[in-house]
Amino acid sequence: MTYAVTISGSPSAASRSARLLRFVESELVGAGIEVRRIDVRALSPAALLAADASHDDLRYALAQVAGAQAVVVATPVYKAAYSGLLKAFLDVLPQDGLAGKLVAPFATGGSPAHLLALDYALKPVLSALGAQHILRGVFAVDQQVPKEEGAALDAAIADRLGANVDQLSQWLHEREVIRQWPARAAGGIHDSSRAPGAPNGNGPGGLNGPNEPNARSANRATLAA
Repeated sequence: MTYAVTISGSPSAASRSARLLRFVESELVGAGIEVRRIDVRALSPAALLAADASHDDLRYALAQVAGAQAVVVATPVYKAAYSGLLKAFLDVLPQDGLAGKLVAPFATGGSPAHLLALDYALKPVLSALGAQHILRGVFAVDQQVPKEEGAALDAAIADRLGANVDQLSQWLHEREVIRQWPARAAGGIHDSSRAPGAPNGNGPGGLNGPNEPNARSANRATLAA
């Protein structure tokens, strides 16, 4: 099954990075993508600190990451570094734990001075874990992401998140087409003139059907509010 897993590295459920994650999850679901969430703060602290991958909490979370085709990571930035909670979870992943996956990193911080934490702190770790592709990601300052539910995200941030969602959904739809191809070919219902993953004419890239990016973009301003 093709799905995306989202990982919240915030110690608070009401954090701004969690708000970004909820926005992205809503957009992905609207694009027809299954989303599974991992809240690192809800995992066993003792198991995390001991890197005990045999613990039920970690075993389940690691299995969710292993089976995903795309991974979305959101974290607050403290002192120019991603959260220690997220670090504890990433340390438990196998060395190739993100191999073959598309990864989108998102972060929030108190000032633009923390922007480089994505490029120089988090992305190198994601790359070391084998991520096939890492999207540019999004960094937002506190003023751009109100904590209050119902308050609108900054329009520029919503647009940038939406662009990442479009890339994630395109990737996942392609992976699903490739996954289904052997069964479709065996059933004799494939189009021999088209290779796996090639456009089928339904929307941009041929893989989004009724949930194409332009349709989602039209609703993005409403979702951000």
